[in-house]
Amino acid sequence: MKEIVIISGKGGTGKTTLTASFAYLARDNVLADCDVDAADLHLLAAPKVLHEEDFYGGVKAVIDPGRCTQCGLCTEACRYAAISDDYVVDPLSCEGCSVCFHVCPVDAVTLEESLNGRWFISESRLGPMVHAELRPGEENSGKLVALVRNQAKVLTGKSGKKLILVDGAPGVGCPVISSVTGADRVVIVTEPTRSGIHDMLRALELVQGFNIPTSVVINKYDIAPEMGERIHRICSEKQTVVLGSIPYDAAVTAAMVNGRSVVEFDDGDASKAIVGIWEKLAETVPS
Repeated sequence: MKEIVIISGKGGTGKTTLTASFAYLARDNVLADCDVDAADLHLLAAPKVLHEEDFYGGVKAVIDPGRCTQCGLCTEACRYAAISDDYVVDPLSCEGCSVCFHVCPVDAVTLEESLNGRWFISESRLGPMVHAELRPGEENSGKLVALVRNQAKVLTGKSGKKLILVDGAPGVGCPVISSVTGADRVVIVTEPTRSGIHDMLRALELVQGFNIPTSVVINKYDIAPEMGERIHRICSEKQTVVLGSIPYDAAVTAAMVNGRSVVEFDDGDASKAIVGIWEKLAETVPS
């Protein structure tokens, strides 16, 4: 099996739109939505959940009032102000660092598994899909991303599919690292703006640190053609292929409103550009 991960230096550049379009064009793939902090691929894939499980990715401290002597050592040691004056741990503030557990002289502190979110295996109109949602304010998104990718590989093996398309997390943090590690190819979606170039360079530096073949797609290139040319020059200097450029097209928004990828919604300029990009990408990741 092969795995293609679509990422961006920031949210809102169009990576989910591109992922959904690739899935529609590929026809024989498993989808993995690894943007667990703000998942939205389901809005275009319309998944029907077949299996779901809780995700426990960390621990939270709990103080037993019957054993606590209120010595104050835990409150002094806690750097997150998670322990109140009456020695109750606030689960939203607790980072699970376990310092209070280690300093308590009477073993009044225990560490309990923390429910961080849920993950799902679904059947969607764009193919089998693994996705998840992190609970508000919870950590360990990198672990949940790794779980989603691993389950996607298991599902791919069972279904006989040959390709995994991953809608990766935006940015360059832990969820992105977890999204791209071990992938066969990464596609970075960027925009022709100063901030878009800055974020693209950060993402490119991250991925190249893992020695993963990487390509770039320029979305809405015609809003600033001179910036688009600058992206081409930068990618040439960094020996990175620009797969193609997608023009601004109101049909993209209309397609999203209708819960469809743009390539199945119409055959306009954006759709034609994405089809060309997919054909080039498919050639770089042979089966």
